[in-house]
Parts: sequence; C-alpha cells; structure tokens
Amino acid sequence: MSLYPSLEDMKVDKFIQAQNTPTASPSKALALSDPAHCLSTPAHHESKVEEIGTGTSGGLYPELSEFMGLNLSTDALQTLSTTVPEQSSGALSVHSSGMNWAAAPITGGDLGVKRAEIRQGIREVVLCKDMDGKIGLRLKAIDNGVFVQLVQANTAASLGGLRFGDQILQINGESCAGWTSDRAHKALKNANPERITIAVRDRPLERTVTLHKDMSGQLGFIFKKGRITSIVKDSSAARNGLLTDQQICEINGQNVIGLKDSQVLDILNCSGRVVTVTVMPVVIFEHMMKRMCSSIVKSLMDHSIPEV
Repeated sequence: MSLYPSLEDMKVDKFIQAQNTPTASPSKALALSDPAHCLSTPAHHESKVEEIGTGTSGGLYPELSEFMGLNLSTDALQTLSTTVPEQSSGALSVHSSGMNWAAAPITGGDLGVKRAEIRQGIREVVLCKDMDGKIGLRLKAIDNGVFVQLVQANTAASLGGLRFGDQILQINGESCAGWTSDRAHKALKNANPERITIAVRDRPLERTVTLHKDMSGQLGFIFKKGRITSIVKDSSAARNGLLTDQQICEINGQNVIGLKDSQVLDILNCSGRVVTVTVMPVVIFEHMMKRMCSSIVKSLMDHSIPEV
C-alpha cells in the first residue's frame, strides 16, 4: 500500500493511474474523480463520459491543468517530479539516507517532507559537554515522561539532532520514566562530560501535515502568535486535516517557536509549493512552555534548517 504525503498526492496519483490503464471502464474511472463531477441520472452520466472522452490528450481525462487549486499540466508535473515512477505503482520511491520515501507525483522528492519526518522508533544520541560544562539542552517533565523543552543553537544538543518535543527515554542507560524536570537536569549535570548517551523518541506529541499551495500561493490557514486560528474552506489545509488550536512548531522541519508571526509568514512565503507543517495541540504546548521566558526562547532556540 502506497503512503501519500497529502490528499492531493493521493487524488492525482489515482487520476494518473486511471489515465495509464487503457482497459479501465468509464464508470470505474469516474468513481476516482471529484464527487462534484459525478452526475446522478443515467442520461447525464453517459453524456459526461462522452464529453470527457473527447479530450485532446486521447485519454479518459483530457487535461489535468488545474485540480484542487493546483497547476497539474503535463509540463508542470514533469518539472515538479524529480524522480522516476515505479512500474508497479503510480507512486514514486524517493531514496534518501538509506530510507525509502513513498511520495506521489506532485510532491516528488520534497526536502521539507524529509526534514520534518517524525520517525517511529528509538535512536541513540551521544553528546559531549562544552568548555562550560553545558550541552545546550533544557528538559520538561510531562505525564511521567521527560521532553526536550529547548535546544540552543550551535551546541552539542543541536549538533546531535535533538529537537523541541523529543522524548528522552534514557540518560546513560537509566530510565527517565517518572522523573521530574529537576532530576533530569541533575542527571545531565552529573554525567561524564566526555560522553552522555541519550535514548530518544522523535516528537511523540507532535504531528506533521503536508500542504500544497494553490494557484495564488495560499495554504488555507490563519495563525496568530503561532497558533492556528482559522482554516479556509476547500483549501489544502482543510483537505489534509489541519486543525485549529494547534501550535506551529516547525515549517519544513525548521523550528519556528519564538519567532514573530511576520517571520513565520516570511518562511512560509519563501518555501516551495509544498509545505510540511509540524504542529502540537496548544494545551500541550502551553504546558510544555510554562515558566519559559519568551525572550529566552527567541534568543536561544535553535532555528536552523536541519540537514537530511
């Protein structure tokens, strides 16, 4: 079963597979189209089939020039798709860093999707303290778990790939379950400065949503102070299940916590046509950031673009 970064990818992939299947019956192909284009009466149904079948492309669907607010012309698809489709499926396989990425035609090998990936599983990170005995990490205890509250730029924690929201499961082989924030910080303080081994689970309280800009460059959501307040009807945000009262934590994998709305908007505008937004419920975010000074977050938080 193919995995699709967005609903747009799944829809377009089904269209392309229908085009590439000459034996597909009109009734089956029409079932893959947007429900708004399917007519109820048999007479209208037949006329619709004849109308579609007379397209200049010679296929069942004449053009994919504009669908769900996207430019899906043949030239655009060839330009945007950077990988070669597999023969067995309409989806694309993008190989990066030894991992297999399944992406549909209009997303292709988008870097933002890769940078924002939340991997399932546990990884081990080995850190060393700097000359001041610091690793650039602040932790927060939530629901008997220990989570990364702050990662400072250009520190061991940042270079080790730790991010806001990561769960710390072990420190030097000792389980962190049930620890308080103070105990977690004490364990880091007393650890060997030359080697601190940490078991990490990627951001379990966060999720990623991949969106596609429409023809006017809009994603379909409004935010204030990093919190999503409104979703535009029939937009990519609405179709892909983005919710209100969610805090924007990352854009294409880049941490934006502590930035002004104007700065976040600039990052969105400068992003490509595909944008992967990482969000967290506001109630959890506020609990995690409790007693954290906004000026400290703004000045110390690592906002660099992660490598893939």
